[in-house]
Order: sequence, then C-alpha cells, then structure tokens
Amino acid sequence: MDEAAPLNRYQLAELGSLLAEPARAAMLLVLVDGTARPAGELAQAAGISPATASAHLRRLFDGGLLALQAQGRHRYYRLADERVAAMLESLSLARAPALHALPAKGDAQLRRARCCYRHLAGALGVAFCATLLQRDWLHTGSRGLQLLPAGVDALAGSGLPLPNVAKLYGRSCLDWTERRMHLGGPLGVTLTAAMLEAGWLRPLPRGRALQPSADGLRRLGLLGVSLD
Repeated sequence: MDEAAPLNRYQLAELGSLLAEPARAAMLLVLVDGTARPAGELAQAAGISPATASAHLRRLFDGGLLALQAQGRHRYYRLADERVAAMLESLSLARAPALHALPAKGDAQLRRARCCYRHLAGALGVAFCATLLQRDWLHTGSRGLQLLPAGVDALAGSGLPLPNVAKLYGRSCLDWTERRMHLGGPLGVTLTAAMLEAGWLRPLPRGRALQPSADGLRRLGLLGVSLD
C-alpha cells in the first residue's frame, strides 16, 4: 500500500474487490496477528484447496496487501505492513456487534486481550495505553508516541524487562471492539513482546486471543491499569 498518495476511486474499488472474497478475507484475518504463514496453512484456514489458495494469495500480493518471505525453499506470507492490519481492524468497526450484547466465549477473550499485528489490543490494550497517557508516561509528538523516562522507570520497576526503547515510537491504533485507542507501532510491539517474555501474557492455542496471567494483572494493577 502506497502511503504517499490517497486512494483514488479505482484503487478503492480494487481494494474492495480484494476483500469481497470470503476466502481472501479469511486468510488476511489469520495474518492480523503479525505472523508469517505458508500457503498450505492459509488454505486450510480458509477452507479451500492449495491451488485455489495460491491464486488468491497472488491477487493479495499483487494488490499490495501481502508480503512474501522466503526461507530456503519455503515461502511464507504475511501482511504487507502494520497499516494493512490497522485497516482491517478499522473496517471491522462498521460491523462490530453492539458492545452491550452478550459475546460468545471466543469473542469475550478477544475483547479482553488480543494480538493486533504483534501489539496488545482489546480492553487490556486500551486500558494500558490510557494509563500511560493519564500518568504522563507517554508523550505525543510529531513522530508519534514516545515512552518518557518516567514511564520506562515505572515499567522497569514493576518487573517488565525492557530493551532500549528511547528511540522507539508508537502510534495510536483504533481498537475495533473498544472503539478507543490502543498503542501500536514499534513501541507497542516491543512492550507487548516484553509482557509475553515476562509471563504477564500468554498466547492461547488458537486465534489471536491473549491470556493475562494473575501475576501480570497484579503488576499491571500496581501501575494503575484496570479492566474494571
């Protein structure tokens, strides 16, 4: 996707045609977690034959929505970049179920905490971002969102192992279930990876849902992050 110029009507129509096929949409949604997957796995997720999947993947690649990663003789597909993931999440807003409706079990897990292109989303992601902003630990500047030294110290003091984040910037990402902002971009990815490494979060066996640990919720609560 070219971010230098806005879409014209023909490009928008082409984008709509790429997303209109359920099998292609299924493969894109599988990749929203930021992983790279082989064509066979994507074919299985979409419920189609490998030959049909190859044709769909070629269209998505040619349309700029997918990138191809080669490792030896193996080929893996991933979303072209984080902007594609953000677009897919934002499109879900138009058809997201009413927040007061009783969700299914899987939906409830996704709403609580999930991976959105390798950064934390859902109610926990929104609460985490809101706390960083409310406590003036996160600064909004011309280059994006930056974690201030006070925020680095607070997170490190809570037991979150952080690499050098001084030069990392994040961006606000509209959460499709909460309809508020969570923290995306390289900073969001790094902080989420640190939470996974520290055991505050763990991925569930299937899908994008993340399970907060009791210790993780306790430590996040000490920082002021609450799901209530």
